[in-house]
Amino acid sequence: MTIRCADRQDVAAIAMLEGACFPDPWPEDFIIRRLDRILVAEQKGFFLGYAALDAVLDEGNLDSIAVTPEHRRHGVADALLTAAEAWGRARALRFITLEVRASNGPAIALYEKHGYAPVGRRKNYYEKPREDAILMTLVLQ
Repeated sequence: MTIRCADRQDVAAIAMLEGACFPDPWPEDFIIRRLDRILVAEQKGFFLGYAALDAVLDEGNLDSIAVTPEHRRHGVADALLTAAEAWGRARALRFITLEVRASNGPAIALYEKHGYAPVGRRKNYYEKPREDAILMTLVLQ
């Protein structure tokens, strides 16, 4: 498996996976504007998933991570998280924060495995369906 920065050739695959995974998917023009902050996982030329990040000063945010259904539970999300952490360290970020649905036990377990700790709760953060988000942070420095 290879993790690399996204490019224009990845936009359609990212948009398709966004639409399959999230009730309010990002439009392609939004994805295009963020390509320098999206990591793509691929194997033998096949798109497996992506992670989208942001940074403001020394604070990072994992905005989104998604893996194609047929490649879940094969270490893709784990590899993307490891790459996201390296991305943050390369930019001298102090921490990376994320929001995760309170009901998403498998994702919470994965984040905890990577050292993310719950630091708060955002009431009714998600829509479709309405649900709280658990705010989790990984300290990098």
